[in-house]
Amino acid sequence: MQPPMQPTTANFVPADAEAALRATDPEIADALAREVVRQRNVMRLIPSENYVSSAVLAATASCLTNKYSEGYAGKRYYQGQENVDVVETLAINRARALFGAEHVNVQPYSGSPANLAVYYALLEPGDTLLSLSLPHGGHLTHGWNVTISGKLFNVVQYGVRPDTHRIDLNEVRELALKHRPKMIICGASAYPRIIDFEGFADIAREVGALLLADMAHISGLVAGGAHPSPVPHADVVSTTTHKTLRGPRGGMLLCKAQYAKAIDRAVFPGLQGGPHNHTTAGIAVSLKEAAAPSFKTYVHAVVDNARVLADCLLGHGFELTSGGTDNHLILIDLTNKGTSGKPVAAALERAGIVCNANSVPFDKRKPFDPSGIRIGTPAVTSRGMGPAEMKLLADFMAEVVNNLSDEARQARIAADIIALCQGFPAPGL
Repeated sequence: MQPPMQPTTANFVPADAEAALRATDPEIADALAREVVRQRNVMRLIPSENYVSSAVLAATASCLTNKYSEGYAGKRYYQGQENVDVVETLAINRARALFGAEHVNVQPYSGSPANLAVYYALLEPGDTLLSLSLPHGGHLTHGWNVTISGKLFNVVQYGVRPDTHRIDLNEVRELALKHRPKMIICGASAYPRIIDFEGFADIAREVGALLLADMAHISGLVAGGAHPSPVPHADVVSTTTHKTLRGPRGGMLLCKAQYAKAIDRAVFPGLQGGPHNHTTAGIAVSLKEAAAPSFKTYVHAVVDNARVLADCLLGHGFELTSGGTDNHLILIDLTNKGTSGKPVAAALERAGIVCNANSVPFDKRKPFDPSGIRIGTPAVTSRGMGPAEMKLLADFMAEVVNNLSDEARQARIAADIIALCQGFPAPGL
């Protein structure tokens, strides 16, 4: 007889889960089925989206969603944690090895709570933050005025140069020397160039500031060596676990050992109760996948595809912020095309190409009706697409933008996109 609590052949993901959902809630089942079809049949160019593997999906949909686990491995407030502790410890150890971090917390529910935990751990209300402004590519949680971080702290923001659309470390240094921030934040949600983490660290040391690097968008590129790592330079690094890392929707904090206790206390019990154990399992699986040689090949292909797509768009007369890209992301200013982001994003979606409207640096339009669109290559690269498909995508995008009111043309392109997608099956679906 098999000893109790040992692995068995029991299904940890119910084999009849889809049938059970359809029987219980056909409306939700129908919506999910339509979403699978959508994700299979469109070009997903939103740079913060990707496809996770079947293994990550299985872990995220597992029985761990049933378990409460307040505390940390070996120090829980509830019983029955022997398997949860194994899962969380694996996730932590894999992240430490992958990124070379001294300490890792995998419990943040997503990137925004992760950043808030850093502020709660290391700052006091009224302290000064220095961060990249949202209209110039930063993130809401870096102190933008409508967020809690913008209300709790004195926020000073740097931007990009008007001539190059790149961060000017001389400006960052001047602002740091003038305002003496308690924390400097680097990292972005719409910045298509390499971020000089070492340069930011030099400035932070000069003014006695802490350095937070938010690598949510580029963590997969960092893991695979396609972007320099902030981990050796920053006091704390925050990230989501989806986007280029190809994990479930979650968050993670990496920090120097001296900040480990403060960070852990800020996450729990400071801001959260029990972690989402099913998400932690998915994170652990994605981190194992990211340590494989194939993942390094993948992230370098992401960057290569973005550069090819950018070059082809330039050839069609599109104006790109900073003139191109070094990473997974391209920001397009549509002003010279006589249009703006919202109508273009809607027309592209009708043509089977999904992106998001986005402000561009020095944008004269309002944020809800901005001048640009933001695109990226993580998801299409996960499908196995390469330079030839990037050229086709640029051709399709140019045809749509040059014929915005031609819905018949958009429908024809959408049919061509479906045919193209069928040759590159979506992972996990």
